[in-house]
Amino acid sequence: MEQKFKGNIKDTLTRLLSQEDTDGDKKITIEDQGPKSLDILLEDGTPHSIQGTYHLSNFLQELALEKALNKSEAVIPLTKIEEAPTQRISRMIRDYFWDDLTRTIDKEGIAAILQDEKASDSVQRIYVPATDAIGIAYFEALKSHFPKLEVVKLPTDISPDYVKSINKTPGILALAIHKQKGVPFVVPGGRFNEMYGWDSYFEGVGLLLDGRIDLAKGMVDNFCYQIEHYGKILNANRSYYLTRTQPPFLTSFIREVFEADPSIGKEWLTKVLSTAILEYETVWMLAGQRLTENGLNRYYAQGIGIPPETEDGHFEDVLNSYAIKHELNVEEFTESYQSGAIQEPELDMYFTHDRSLRESGHDTSWRLDNRCAHLNVVDLNSLLYKYETDIAYLIETYFEGNFQNSTNDDWIQKAERRKGLMNTYLWKKEAGQWFDYNFAKAEPSDFESASNYFPLWAGLCDSDQALKMVVNLFSQLKEKGGIAGSSEAMHAKVPEGAAQRQWDYPNGWAPHQMMIWRGLLDYGFAREAQELVYRWLWMITRNAVDYNGTIPEKYDVVACTHKVYAEYGNVGTEFDYISTSGFGWMNASYQYGLSILNAELRNKLDQLIDPDTMFGS
Repeated sequence: MEQKFKGNIKDTLTRLLSQEDTDGDKKITIEDQGPKSLDILLEDGTPHSIQGTYHLSNFLQELALEKALNKSEAVIPLTKIEEAPTQRISRMIRDYFWDDLTRTIDKEGIAAILQDEKASDSVQRIYVPATDAIGIAYFEALKSHFPKLEVVKLPTDISPDYVKSINKTPGILALAIHKQKGVPFVVPGGRFNEMYGWDSYFEGVGLLLDGRIDLAKGMVDNFCYQIEHYGKILNANRSYYLTRTQPPFLTSFIREVFEADPSIGKEWLTKVLSTAILEYETVWMLAGQRLTENGLNRYYAQGIGIPPETEDGHFEDVLNSYAIKHELNVEEFTESYQSGAIQEPELDMYFTHDRSLRESGHDTSWRLDNRCAHLNVVDLNSLLYKYETDIAYLIETYFEGNFQNSTNDDWIQKAERRKGLMNTYLWKKEAGQWFDYNFAKAEPSDFESASNYFPLWAGLCDSDQALKMVVNLFSQLKEKGGIAGSSEAMHAKVPEGAAQRQWDYPNGWAPHQMMIWRGLLDYGFAREAQELVYRWLWMITRNAVDYNGTIPEKYDVVACTHKVYAEYGNVGTEFDYISTSGFGWMNASYQYGLSILNAELRNKLDQLIDPDTMFGS
């Protein structure tokens, strides 16, 4: 018979927290100085002692879950209190986190959005595309239910000037409505209400592993809605992101969703593949915009002035130099520059680079600072090669080699052309690595970054290139907790006193790990993949065990801690009693990593055996 705790929730919480939460943060962590032991009675009257930070924090979390159900008495199986760490983290992600991160933009979901802290005035707005008659009618009808809701129909031509004109009246952007309900999507973290670009693909990988095909498909549908009505997949569906896209993963997302459940149907596949091709042609392959003269691509976000979503003071050093030039203080200069009274083309270019950096998803990194729009970056061109090969595969596999006005051979030719150009401009044979190329200066970069390894994931390397890359990957970027965003050598070049960029050393990010794992496996480097998966999962598990189940946005992979304070802090670390959401792509990386890790290493992971004792430092 399963042993269970049964008791009054309020009294038990009071006793547990008063004894064990010595710093009063409503968590039980290794930093608390309590006895780390709580005596309880099980349901059958048997005495039992809950021992150690991890089991005590599990008990706190389970009590919080029962309390959230408006119960006064909790019944908690002992197996949940003393659950193996990997099983518990994975179960929480599957059974709680995805649902907590799910949003809809409709009558049911909009109430929470109306309280959003990102609205800067008392009026709550939703912007709806002029081309979406269903959406306009739906949201206009909602105004009778939400008196503070303002529905704004966007113009057909959404120009940078228009977007700047609405920066002081921000709002959420409508997404797809189907049968009078919003099509659901997953947000990155609990404080978010908007759907983000490349986050969504990586979340989708986790959702598919957890059997949530409904949510993954809904996110593909919302991506297609954005392309059809906003002209691009948006950085996120906020008004100030209307001129900015994000790294392209739609074809991979389509392929993985459809192959997880082909019963979705060929009609759906036809529609979404057609939309992905539209995005490829109109967002990425327009000459002079994101397509450069050499035939490769860049990130190129349009916009005017200072990006409004950035935190106060983020650009102070840059703006101060111009303020001195004009003999003004920073506030006076900023006001004159934003109004257009002062013209500074060089500063305009700086903000084009900055917006493009944010479009890349790597906001921010010294790799891209004040140069992004002049770079043919390895990551983007790898992703577009994957688009081309994905489209070729889908046409050949499901459409007998012909789709609308193209064949699978047409797309293979596009991919081969891109591979040739990348080998010419981006591959450094002597270094055994891909590097970004500055087409404005006609010179390659030498910045050692995790993004240089996207070609492994995209499958565009030959075997010799792959072998050299793996050697460099482990020598330059491997740290105790996984792969760092950039190398320690690059960090050493940063001027003393300069701001730490969150996408650089010593921080590591889930999408980089996931792409590198898959690339290593695809090229036959299974042992190396197992090591990197273990290192990353060990760091996540160690922090969750020690810090009350915390699953944050990013980690310091050198110190192996979630205590990262570069730029925007670390989403997912602030909660009471229990984290019910984690962080989207971090959750996905855990589920994906567990699907790769062999049984022997998973057993060692549950024992929290230090990776350096197994693999060396």
